[in-house]
Amino acid sequence: MRLKADLTLLFVSIIWGSAFAAQRVIGEMGNVFLFNGLRFLLGALLLWPFLRGKSSLGRPGWKWVVIAGTVLFIASALQQAGLMFTTAGNAGFITSLYVVLVPIVLFFGWKERPFWTQIVAVFLAIGGGYLLSTGGEFHIQPGDLLELAGAFFWAFHVVMLGKFASRYDALRFSAGQFLVSGVLNIGVGAFTETIPMAQIWLFAGAVLYTAIFSVAVGYTLQVWAQRHTPPTDAAILLSLEAVFAVLFGWLLLGEFLSPVQAIGCGLIFIAVLLAQIRFGRNSLF
Repeated sequence: MRLKADLTLLFVSIIWGSAFAAQRVIGEMGNVFLFNGLRFLLGALLLWPFLRGKSSLGRPGWKWVVIAGTVLFIASALQQAGLMFTTAGNAGFITSLYVVLVPIVLFFGWKERPFWTQIVAVFLAIGGGYLLSTGGEFHIQPGDLLELAGAFFWAFHVVMLGKFASRYDALRFSAGQFLVSGVLNIGVGAFTETIPMAQIWLFAGAVLYTAIFSVAVGYTLQVWAQRHTPPTDAAILLSLEAVFAVLFGWLLLGEFLSPVQAIGCGLIFIAVLLAQIRFGRNSLF
């Protein structure tokens, strides 16, 4: 089951990587909250037909759903807003810092000491993310602070799913956090933004694609997979999103992948493999 869960997270990273181009286009339009709100609400609606017969979350479950949805709202808003004021490379690298923040959150919040291979893997993933996203040249941009703040919330979201979402039905928990995040985004966007009618078809296409794949499929699979994968390992596996974002950018947008970026991809892949090595309990090898 552990291997199946890890492969599922690998698939999620592919999905999120493919959707990064759409988010970048929306970021250039200057739209944050309405875009996020519509895609999360549509994601919840897509899951609705599959909720019949599923066990109820109960009051404790809804408490964690509201917390997870609020964290998701903040993290996604900060990431999308950051894309308006920084480069895609900076955004990808800074967001990937949640990989190193996850074991820190686990240590200070739950006194969990990471395995030594996890520590090495985290630093390999960060180094790989730096080379991949920036090509080895990092220039500070106005939106970088927003991306860094978002990385803290992404780390907290990963830990929360691993610690609490595993107690409840994955579909109900996913639909609930999408609903909370969607309502919060729409509530803010209604007073601060307008839908770009001149580019409505491009906007609608990005909403539809990310709602179906990034939200309904990706986040739901993440909730299920983190029942069986430790949060630190999950973060490292999900960091492959940056690799697939570059790959799809090359395939779909004609973006160039330099030798330095290729080395970054290699480091992240090594980190993912190293994070799976255990000597004892929960070992894959």
